[in-house]
Amino acid sequence: MFKKILVANRGEIALRVIRACRELGIASVAVYSECDRNSLHVQFADEAVCIGPSEATKSYLHIPNVLTAADLTGADAIHPGYGFLAENADFAQKTGAHGITFIGPSPETLIKFGDKLSAKAAAKAAGLPLVPGSAGEVKTEDEAAEIAAQIGYPVMLKASAGGGGKGMRVARNEDELRRSFTLTSTEAIAAFGNGSLFLERFLERPRHIEIQVAGDGKGNALHFAERDCSIQRRHQKLVEEAPAVGLSDDLRERIRTAAVDLVADTNYCTVGTVEFLVEGEEFFFLEVNPRIQVEHPVTEAVTNVDLVQLQIALAAGEGLPFAQSEMHVEGHAIELRINAEHPRTFMPSPGRITGFHLPGGPGIRIDSAVHEQAMVQPYYDSLVAKVIVRAQDRPSAIRRAQRALAECVVEGIHTCIPLHRDLLASDEFRDLAFHTRFLEGWLEARDKES
Repeated sequence: MFKKILVANRGEIALRVIRACRELGIASVAVYSECDRNSLHVQFADEAVCIGPSEATKSYLHIPNVLTAADLTGADAIHPGYGFLAENADFAQKTGAHGITFIGPSPETLIKFGDKLSAKAAAKAAGLPLVPGSAGEVKTEDEAAEIAAQIGYPVMLKASAGGGGKGMRVARNEDELRRSFTLTSTEAIAAFGNGSLFLERFLERPRHIEIQVAGDGKGNALHFAERDCSIQRRHQKLVEEAPAVGLSDDLRERIRTAAVDLVADTNYCTVGTVEFLVEGEEFFFLEVNPRIQVEHPVTEAVTNVDLVQLQIALAAGEGLPFAQSEMHVEGHAIELRINAEHPRTFMPSPGRITGFHLPGGPGIRIDSAVHEQAMVQPYYDSLVAKVIVRAQDRPSAIRRAQRALAECVVEGIHTCIPLHRDLLASDEFRDLAFHTRFLEGWLEARDKES
């Protein structure tokens, strides 16, 4: 096992990894930018190193500074958390070249799943169903129009190197497709340095179902059930649940099996997520997230598995901790992301928190690195806290989440707490009448009523 792990991240995920290290008896090193000097992850780590100015490109994304911090502190492993360098193959390769273990997939795996076209090819080879679309990159407007005519409108243009909801456009006819083609490619170049696009049939009302997985790199794999992440805005998740409800037993088993097959077929080694779109009894491969995810606590809540500790153990060469038959799901969990943004416009709301209280009590977990008088910085993600609740069933979990939200106090900035309160009280949420495009329509309808 490792003796010292440097956490190449900030905020609640850095604090989450530091806690896992402490329980494993491993020393931790925090890195921080100048504006994060007083952050909780810095205070609770065993050591801390400043790696640059506030801008992420000069600190958390600056590979030489991160690796220098690891060398100076004698870290024998680096945990990247999520975001920043977590899926950067160059960083993983350079970490290994320094004789330091990267707690995540191999650089080759990151390259394979970091590009959506190569990820689709791997999924197809493993026998997973794909959304009808182009076989590879679409290079011209004419080619895109020809494929769209074959599979039928609406279609979606996607950047092959895209992520986080960027580099995506829906076209409902040929004129829209042609207008969007160059614009989407240009945006993809600006965001990802890669303008290649592919085309898929656009699913109007799918649910977003993802399977938490782990592999040992030797063809052995486990799933830890599924999460429903359909409540999104601008392709960014707001609410996650585990397990997903409203799926037939047959569909649930087929999705879980497909995810495990892909992990085993690619000799994947670490924790990760295989994501799918589901319509009716059909499901289609979407992508692989080869890292820990923001929503991992809902899976931990219903499986009683510490996924971060499992990540660390797999990176240290340990095998999978149990057989699939020994993995059990108990109860229902809901995660609510509390973001520093306006609850209606979703505009970021950085600033100083002047009043702060988060809930507690039975069945409630809080993942946050924020405190009263803390500054929510404009340089980074707007996540303030994650409120995770667990109960014996979904109705009980909803009531517990409502109780938790009633205790939440975040003053000085806007947050999405009011949105969560309204959403949990809605008939649509209780009756599972939602999909990935639900939230925008629901908000529009609510505005018209008011």
